[in-house]
Amino acid sequence: MAGTNESTMNAFVSQNFIKVELDGSSIPKLVVAILTPLSSVYVNCIMLYSLQSKSVFKESPRYILFAHMLFNDSVNLILTCLLSVLALAFFKLAKAVCSFILLMSITTFLNAPLNLAVMSLERYMAIRFPLRHAEIATQKRTYIAICFVWLFGSANILTDIIFAAVMDPNFFYMQMYCSREQIFIKQWQLDLYNGCNIFYFVSVTVIIIFTYISIMITARSMSSNKDSAKKAHRTVLLHLIQLGLCLTSFIYGSIERALYLMTGSNIALFTHLRYLNFLIVLIVPRCLSPLIYGLRDDAVRPLFKYYFCCGSAKTGH
Repeated sequence: MAGTNESTMNAFVSQNFIKVELDGSSIPKLVVAILTPLSSVYVNCIMLYSLQSKSVFKESPRYILFAHMLFNDSVNLILTCLLSVLALAFFKLAKAVCSFILLMSITTFLNAPLNLAVMSLERYMAIRFPLRHAEIATQKRTYIAICFVWLFGSANILTDIIFAAVMDPNFFYMQMYCSREQIFIKQWQLDLYNGCNIFYFVSVTVIIIFTYISIMITARSMSSNKDSAKKAHRTVLLHLIQLGLCLTSFIYGSIERALYLMTGSNIALFTHLRYLNFLIVLIVPRCLSPLIYGLRDDAVRPLFKYYFCCGSAKTGH
């Protein structure tokens, strides 16, 4: 229980510091912290519209998974932005409302690495079993895989919410500061949460490294279709880089606590460093997905440029 109390205390300390910072005329930093994710969501929406404009994108497992990544990251960015504004306002919500926000926020957060694993496996199938790829990676199976991603991503936080509601019948009617720590009632919940995070990322890392090495070996041994294998090899390498960016988000709390201990009583320095930590560790990695995947794709890039410049006009082809 001590670990839970410490996490909760840190959450309240951080919220108080942010409130002081906001009152101390740092509105421009707040605007940047809000506009950056919203700008990325706008880019993601254009990319999603581009993917929906041609049937080949809606039928291909590769682009279905990419579209899911864009949607998932957009939801996560919006909710992260919302939670930061609530923390800045030091605003309490009904636990029912906060529980739903946390459910979606944490689920989309965990969905990101799980979706990367599925994308890597799809590329692995395409290169190692090219003749059976269309049979194995069907549109229906892709959507089933996405459902499992959401199931695994939501399992832990959903368990915590149900447990809290069972332990306290008035749980959903109470007011709370909306943070993950407020859901923890028992120490085992914190231990389970950390354990699940480690398990998810170790599993995803093993899958991506396995597919990366397998595709690299295939690319060297194939006498034909080497270009396709090399492209898949680069794509999985990007998945590994993106996974590394996702990993940084998991150490956000540890970095924040370290900054708090380093700065001591210097509240102004702590709030500046905390802001940079929030922006660089939580926001920026989620903003890179369309740049890393979409703009390097020869099929998606022209459509994205067209819709980005011309709005909703039809391409005519």
